[in-house]
Amino acid sequence: QVQLVESGGGLVQPGGSLRLSCTASGFSFSDFHMNWYRQAPGMGRELVAAITRDGGSTNYADSVKGRFTISRDNAKNTLYLQMDNLKPEDTAVYYCKRPHMDPRLEYWGQGTQVTVSS
Repeated sequence: QVQLVESGGGLVQPGGSLRLSCTASGFSFSDFHMNWYRQAPGMGRELVAAITRDGGSTNYADSVKGRFTISRDNAKNTLYLQMDNLKPEDTAVYYCKRPHMDPRLEYWGQGTQVTVSS
């Protein structure tokens, strides 16, 4: 079955960096665009970054543009989110998502907590 497993979250000071990973299984990873979302306490889920199947095109939320980098390694079935110059407002649970035109074929990981605090 389809599985998405995030890792790499943790506690970091403002200005620090983290790299999140999302390991995919149960489907042909290279056939799908992929997304990173986040959800802060009391807020809805926010699309942070998106990447095309071959990694050739990326998009970012304005709030993270210039600080976060989405990438993928199709040989390793892994999606990444490099987060630099982290701010307290980046504190959230981060999720990877396999989007699909049919919502019944969308899949989410379990999430990984990122806390930015001094």
